[in-house]
Amino acid sequence: MSETLFPHDDWRKALNQSVRDFAAAAANVDEDTFLSLVHTMLHEIGMALSVDCCTLVSLVEPQRTGAATYHWCRPMMSAAGLPFEARAFEPLFDRVRDEHHVIVVESTREPGSDEQALADACAYLRRTMIRSAVIIPFGVGEIPQWAWVLGAVSDGHTWAEAVMEHLQMLGDIVSTGLQSRQESEVPEPAEAARLPLKARAAAPIKSVFSGNRGFEEIIGDSPALQAALNRLKEVVNSESNVVLLGETGTGKELFARALHAHGPRKAFPLVSVNCAALPPTLIESELFGHQRGAFTGAIAPRQGRFELAHHGTLFLDEIGDLPMDLQPKLLRVLQEGAFERVGSSQTHAVDVRIVAATHKDLGRAVAEGEFRADLYYRLNVFPIRLPPLRERREDIPALVWSIIRKRQRVLQRHITSVPNDVLEALQRYSWPGNIRELENVVERALIHTSGSTLTLLEGSLEAPEVQPEVGTTLMSVERAHIEEVLQDCRWRINGIGNAAERLGLHPNTLRFRMKKLGIVRREPMRDSRRLRSDHGSQAGDRAS
Repeated sequence: MSETLFPHDDWRKALNQSVRDFAAAAANVDEDTFLSLVHTMLHEIGMALSVDCCTLVSLVEPQRTGAATYHWCRPMMSAAGLPFEARAFEPLFDRVRDEHHVIVVESTREPGSDEQALADACAYLRRTMIRSAVIIPFGVGEIPQWAWVLGAVSDGHTWAEAVMEHLQMLGDIVSTGLQSRQESEVPEPAEAARLPLKARAAAPIKSVFSGNRGFEEIIGDSPALQAALNRLKEVVNSESNVVLLGETGTGKELFARALHAHGPRKAFPLVSVNCAALPPTLIESELFGHQRGAFTGAIAPRQGRFELAHHGTLFLDEIGDLPMDLQPKLLRVLQEGAFERVGSSQTHAVDVRIVAATHKDLGRAVAEGEFRADLYYRLNVFPIRLPPLRERREDIPALVWSIIRKRQRVLQRHITSVPNDVLEALQRYSWPGNIRELENVVERALIHTSGSTLTLLEGSLEAPEVQPEVGTTLMSVERAHIEEVLQDCRWRINGIGNAAERLGLHPNTLRFRMKKLGIVRREPMRDSRRLRSDHGSQAGDRAS
C-alpha cells in the first residue's frame, strides 16, 4: 500500500473517527445494532485504506473458524462469493497469537518447506480473487485476543508498516468493546436449549453473586472490596485523576474500565498503555506520537495514545515504571494539556482524564528519588487501594463461579457444582498472583474436569519454589554482582553513591537489566518495616 494514497494523514483521521464512533456506541445496544456498528466500522476502514475486504477474527475462541468473525467486502467481491474464509488461515491465527506479530500472505509467494501453514494460506489465495492479505493481531493483555485481516485484489499490493502499527493501536480500543460485549452475552433460553449439554451455561446462583449495582463486572461482597468500590463510586462522575494501587493481578484494569464506562467521558475512547511493557526508547513515541524521520524507522507520522484518547480516558498501567526522563513531559501534559510529538516543535492540545495504576509504593519511590514528587502529587488526586485476594477470601466462591460461567462454554464444559472441600482449599491458599492466578487455577480445573463437578488439578495450589541459580555463566555472575551492589546500597538505585552510580550505569539501564535478569528485592519482614520507617523519617526531614 503506497502511503501517497493518503496525503496529510487523511487515512489516520478516517480510521480514528470510525473506531471512536464504534467505541462510543457499542456498549449498550441490541445485537442487531451492534452487528451493524461493527460492519460500518469495517466498511469505513476498508474504504479508507483502499482494500477489498476487512475482517475481524477471534484468536481465542475454538469456534473461530467463522462463527467468531465479523466481515466486510466490496460488492464485487460478494457477487463472486466470500473472498476470505477463516478456516483456511487457522494455523496462521495460532502463530500470530503465540508470536504476537504481523503476517503477510501473498498468492505469488512460494514459502519454504518448513512453512507449511504459510504455503497452504498462499495456495488458498490463488483460488480466490485476493492476491495479498495481512493478519494483524491486537488486544489488551499478554495474549492478543483478536486480529484484523485485510485483503486486496490488486497485484503488487504492499502493506505500509505505519498502517499496520496504527491498526494495532486502534485494535486496543476495539478489543475493549468486543471484550465487554462477550462478557455480557448470555444465551437466550431457546438458543441455550440447542447447545450440547457440555456447552450450556450453568444456571445463575443468586446467593453467590455480588449485587454491586452498576459495577456488575466487579465480583464480591467482602468489606475490603466494598471499601474500594465505595471510593470508586465517589470519584466516578468527576473529572479528577485517579491512581489505582494494588498488587499485580488484583483487577486494576477492571476498575479502570468501570471508571471510564460509568464516567462523564464514556462516549469517547478508553485508551490503555502499559508503561512497563515497552522499552524506554519507545514509550515517548507511544504516548506522544512522532513525526516522519524523527528516528530510524519513523517512516511516517504517527499519533500517540494521548491523541487517540482525546476527550476520553487514558489508562497508564504500571505508571511507577515510567522512566525518569519522561516524567517531566507527562507532568507538562497534566498541567497544561499540551505536548509535542517526537521530532516536532508543533504543540498539540489534548483533553484526557488520567487513570493510573501501579503495584509499587509511589510515596517510597519519591523518597528514594525514583519518581518525581511533583508528578506524584499531580497524579495522586484520588487514590484507590485494591485489596489482594488474601484479604477478601470470602469473595472466592463468587469469583470461582464467575470464572466458570465465562470460560466453560469456550472449553465445552457444563459445571453444576463445586465441592466444599475445593472451595475451602481455594480459600486457604495465599494467592500470590491474586485474581489472575485464581483464573488460571480454575481454567486448569475446567480443562481437567470431565463431569459436572469441578475437580482441581493436582498440584495447582503449590506455589513454585524459586531455586537459586548456581553457576559461573556471564549472566549468573552479572546477576550476583548487581544484587551485591544493590544490597550494599540498601536497594537505592538513584542518587550519589547509590547502585546505578557504583555500577557505572544510567538508572533506567540498571532497572532494565534487573528486569531482564529477574532481580527482585528480597528482605526480611522486620527489615522491611524498619526501612519503611527510615524512609518515612527521611521524607519528613526532606519536607522540613
